[in-house]
Amino acid sequence: MFADRAKIYVRSGKGGDGHVSFRREKYVPNGGPDGGDGGHGGDVIFEVDEGLNTLTDFRHIRKYKAEDGESGGKKNCRGKDGNDIIIKVPEGTVIKEANTGKVITDMSGKNRRQVLLTGGKGGKGNQHYATATMQAPKYAQPGQPALELEMLLELKVIADVGLVGYPNVGKSTLLSRVTNANPKIANYHFTTINPNLGVVDLDDGNSFVIADIPGLIEGASEGVGLGHEFLRHIERTKVMIHVVDAASTEGRDPIEDIYTINKELQAYNEDIAKRPQVIAANKMDSVYEGDDPLIKIREEFEPKGIKVFPISAVSGKGLKELLYYVAGMLKEVDDKPVIFEQEYFPGAEAMTGSNAYTVVYDAEADEYVVEGPMIEKMLGYTNLESEKGFSFFQKFLKDNNILDKLESAGIKEGDTVRMYGLSFDYYK
Repeated sequence: MFADRAKIYVRSGKGGDGHVSFRREKYVPNGGPDGGDGGHGGDVIFEVDEGLNTLTDFRHIRKYKAEDGESGGKKNCRGKDGNDIIIKVPEGTVIKEANTGKVITDMSGKNRRQVLLTGGKGGKGNQHYATATMQAPKYAQPGQPALELEMLLELKVIADVGLVGYPNVGKSTLLSRVTNANPKIANYHFTTINPNLGVVDLDDGNSFVIADIPGLIEGASEGVGLGHEFLRHIERTKVMIHVVDAASTEGRDPIEDIYTINKELQAYNEDIAKRPQVIAANKMDSVYEGDDPLIKIREEFEPKGIKVFPISAVSGKGLKELLYYVAGMLKEVDDKPVIFEQEYFPGAEAMTGSNAYTVVYDAEADEYVVEGPMIEKMLGYTNLESEKGFSFFQKFLKDNNILDKLESAGIKEGDTVRMYGLSFDYYK
């Protein structure tokens, strides 16, 4: 089964916590702080693998986690960094945030390897917080939290030219004739389950990649049949060859077929519908004598700027003229590859918004507890033992409306606030 879509969960490694300890040696009764730093958490890295052409593996393994960094130790011992996790995908994989559908990255073109989620930095040990006035700091920096995300992987075929049209109009036969591709060919709807790619090599040295996009039917843009699964493969193509059964061997009107497919393309993505198109009037060797459907097709579409070529995919007649014309079209369009731009930035929301922290009252301890990745990260960066650092942290609480949340929760002057093991009295 060809798999071109998968949903996975990924998580980077958490940074190891800094350590709190003091030198304990004979004849050194009051040794200084010697807590080591925590190791960095592992990254989540995506990498293009030339040997892959489907997303099948992701149907069996859906969770991917990098290793956490180790905590620091005594005697200034630094924790070990967590191992990265490398996830290999086929070229053309677009990675999106699962809930919003926004693009995180497109593993195409020059983008062969990318760090998508960085591991948390290791926290500093208490040795870093010793000052002239605070010679025995009992605080170490916590490791930064891991980033986690649900991602949607979509494989979008990379081809210059796409073959579109109803099932059984001869797209697979055409592809097998003009390229080295070897698609499966049979007479039933949705013959092509996966897009087949092939390279067209012309006598003049020009070449281009052509893809047989699986057959479309009316309603494909709404997901009828396997519409959405197939339509996404057209998104990268620059020129489309619209293959039509000119002989009406299945009893359909070729002109009506062309309009129906173009309507589906427009409903799915207007930008795709506007791309250059040429019509390949196939099965001309099956047309009855005295009946020339080519005239009607040309009268209908050539005034609209869409060139029509009579061909026979079986015998090869007319293919050379079609392919050289398509090569000329490709020279006129932008040769820049279609790359999907980043719309979503993992981790950017972790430091902003009310979801980044919580404010609750712990009745048993009679304390107000403030927690969340936003708080933990800021504590990791701030030395609260220094006056300047504490003032900076107070400003951070005010600017992010945390003080307002505490007021709303009913806090009074002199009440205790707890944040990740640190407690202090609240005063305006």
